[in-house]
Amino acid sequence: MTSTARAAQSQAGQAAHSTTPAPRTTNVTGSVRTRIASLARSHARDLAVCVAFVALAAWVTHGLWPNPNERVLALNPEDQTLYEWFLAADTKFAFGDWGLLTDRLNTPDGVNLLNNTTVIALGTIFTPVTLAFGVPVTFALIAGGNLAATAIAWYFLFTRVLRGSRLASALGAGLCGFGPGIISQNNSHLHMTAQWLVPVMVWLVVRLARAADPAARPEGVDRRRVLTSALWLAAVVTIQVFIGEEVLFLTAVTMVLLAIGYGLSRLAYARRVLPTFVAGMLIAVSAAGAALVYPLWFQFSGPGSVPNGVFSAYYFSADLLSWAAISPLSVLGTPEAARLSTGSAEYNTFLGWPLLLVTVGSVIWLFREPLVRATAAAGIVMAWLSLGPKMVIDGERTSIPGPYLALVGLPVVEGALPMRFALVLLPLVATLVVLVFDRARAHVSRPVRLLVPAAVVVSLLAIFPKPLPTEERPPLPQFIAGGHWRQCVEPGGVLVPVPLPTPPEPWAMRWAAAADTEFGVPEGFFIGPYGRQGRASMGTYKRPTSQLLAQVAKQGGRPAVGEPQRQAARADVAFWGASCVAVAADQPHREDLVATLEALFGPSTVIADAWTWKVG
Repeated sequence: MTSTARAAQSQAGQAAHSTTPAPRTTNVTGSVRTRIASLARSHARDLAVCVAFVALAAWVTHGLWPNPNERVLALNPEDQTLYEWFLAADTKFAFGDWGLLTDRLNTPDGVNLLNNTTVIALGTIFTPVTLAFGVPVTFALIAGGNLAATAIAWYFLFTRVLRGSRLASALGAGLCGFGPGIISQNNSHLHMTAQWLVPVMVWLVVRLARAADPAARPEGVDRRRVLTSALWLAAVVTIQVFIGEEVLFLTAVTMVLLAIGYGLSRLAYARRVLPTFVAGMLIAVSAAGAALVYPLWFQFSGPGSVPNGVFSAYYFSADLLSWAAISPLSVLGTPEAARLSTGSAEYNTFLGWPLLLVTVGSVIWLFREPLVRATAAAGIVMAWLSLGPKMVIDGERTSIPGPYLALVGLPVVEGALPMRFALVLLPLVATLVVLVFDRARAHVSRPVRLLVPAAVVVSLLAIFPKPLPTEERPPLPQFIAGGHWRQCVEPGGVLVPVPLPTPPEPWAMRWAAAADTEFGVPEGFFIGPYGRQGRASMGTYKRPTSQLLAQVAKQGGRPAVGEPQRQAARADVAFWGASCVAVAADQPHREDLVATLEALFGPSTVIADAWTWKVG
């Protein structure tokens, strides 16, 4: 070969070598783009449904925006104040302070966080938002986010596990996330509306059951999937404990009822699956128990624990007629229906008569299906339990005993309000909605294909939610908002706001929440062991000084203050470990309060827009 030929060959080889990567890059890039486009096309409708749920959640809670620091839920501002304090206190978990007894409220005794409806996991996750924008923004995001996330989670369960169509699944998921009970609970009960892990738990139980079926695959039981399902279920249960235990309890009871009903409807299947399924559930319970042994001990036996539920099962019982009523928070609801509930946050049973008719008709039509029978049986039991120990009919409390009477006083169970048992009817009815909608659309009869889906849609439109009512939030004193409180009490100290917070009027807790609970507050709105013989109470007893100041704040006037009152004030301040007492300028009867406090502690010092006394 000549030198010219060799050079030409070398150049050709170099050219080939240098140009080889370019087609590969193009192919790889094209392949990625093709996959992304394919995924986008296949999931476009799922994404559209998710966006619709987010938009609906934003519409329901839009009264809190654009500035949540200036707005508050009008129907339950007391509980919003409580949850904002919880969310502010939860920020300490993000920085490694995992104590379950906080001394930032009810100082010096503190508050057992797990005995209260804290949302520790949510508060920890949203810590950056709380610290950057303030706790009212966090509250507003969670209030809307819980609705959307719950609906989205149920949508994917219905489409992927129940194999429902997208339209039917969207309707059912909308009922789960935006049904009357959830919208009502969204009046500040964040622990009850955070139900987006419930579909995950259901999916894991179904996954475990399918893996435990030896007839489902040629190789028999899928032990690896049984184990992973059990361990993931334990992890999700553990997280749910730190979001809302009442939701977890209601989910567990419902799942047990569903499992029993489904097993009785498919006995041969139950016999095949039961041994391995029970083994898997034992693994899940053991793993969750190991993770939760200390938190549960602390909740039931630790400092500040209570031996009973604080609310009466006889009072929080569902009215029998409320099932057919339409919630005042629904588009077709009227204010008159509110008399059938204990409050605006407990419209748990207000399904409305159109949806009740659709539900009963669905059960009758599809009764041969095992899932329908199990769902109907579980729904009847939970609805019956919601009626409480003595039935209430049209606002009248009768002497007719209900099935819940047998549960009154049972540990753990009495912590759940009877009327909240009705909340599980939303996903149960939604399951029937998905099934009947799809069965009707596939029916051979044209009237059935048209009328049944139309009836479902109309029944859901009747309970379509209205936006939650909101009102203007009282502004924080500049003493707090501007950080001037540090001139009177050091971070980590105790500030006594006047009047002190109580369960009926917890407003001073907003001061501590706005300061990210950097200072402690005596007394407050919480559940603690201050009832007779250490039983549960809402709040604590008032000390002489706080009682005196509460009287002046409510009625005005300047009570006689002598040496006995001054001695009591010094003793109370010492008990609280307080270093500062403060009255805001906009406090009603402020002049009388200032005069009374000066008689107790001497001359005041004005800091920003507050009258203060350094008492430490």
